[in-house]
Amino acid sequence: MDLSERVLRLKPEDMSTEEWAVRLELAACYRAFDWLGWTELIYNHITARVPGPERHYLINPYGLWYSEVTATNLVKVNLAGEPVDGSKYPVNRAGFVIHSAIHAAREDAHCIIHTHSTAGSAVACKKEGLRYDNFYSAILYGEVAYHDFEGVTTDSDEQPRLVASLGTKNVLILRNHGLLVVGTCVADAFIRYWTLERACQIQAAADAMAGENLPIAAAVLADTPRRVAAFRSGPRPGGEAFDALLRRAGIRYEDIA
Repeated sequence: MDLSERVLRLKPEDMSTEEWAVRLELAACYRAFDWLGWTELIYNHITARVPGPERHYLINPYGLWYSEVTATNLVKVNLAGEPVDGSKYPVNRAGFVIHSAIHAAREDAHCIIHTHSTAGSAVACKKEGLRYDNFYSAILYGEVAYHDFEGVTTDSDEQPRLVASLGTKNVLILRNHGLLVVGTCVADAFIRYWTLERACQIQAAADAMAGENLPIAAAVLADTPRRVAAFRSGPRPGGEAFDALLRRAGIRYEDIA
């Protein structure tokens, strides 16, 4: 992510350039989700880790629409879910329970996305979960884990079980609940979530049609991770697609600072 001089001039004086870049990209991701209609009133969360040893991360201010999130009003919290930047906004405890647990446990979990989209929640309610029988679900072959529903996620006792359910995978389907993905950066998490959401949409549409679903050969699925790996290399996987969406949606960093 290259920051123009105009965007850099908007950076608060007491903030590092590295944190400012993460704030801008995360705010842009919230705006992209709003543009795509992947919102749930003021609920659900996208979080991103702030560079540094403290493992602080950024989360949306509780009570704001995704379209109201900016780089400066994102709340920086510690792993206990406590604001550390003097923010006037509260933090949703459910977001803290899920996101803090994974940020703390996974060194590579720089960005975490959790949603209750219609298609995603519908697949989460199915006993078989996500089937590997469409183009997008095949891309996620071997990456999907499951976590059993324990009620509204406000109990910190659930955190170790969430972490254990996810393990080393990058997609977690929260049964009877929704979707969660992990990425090495905001763009990586975004494109992984986009793929997951499309897989769920297509599965829901296919299941609404008459006729038997056509399976994908086991050998093809087994070879898919190797083929997909080429698209996930580099320091910012998914960056081209994420940046292209921002252009299409007219989301500019200088407007959301």
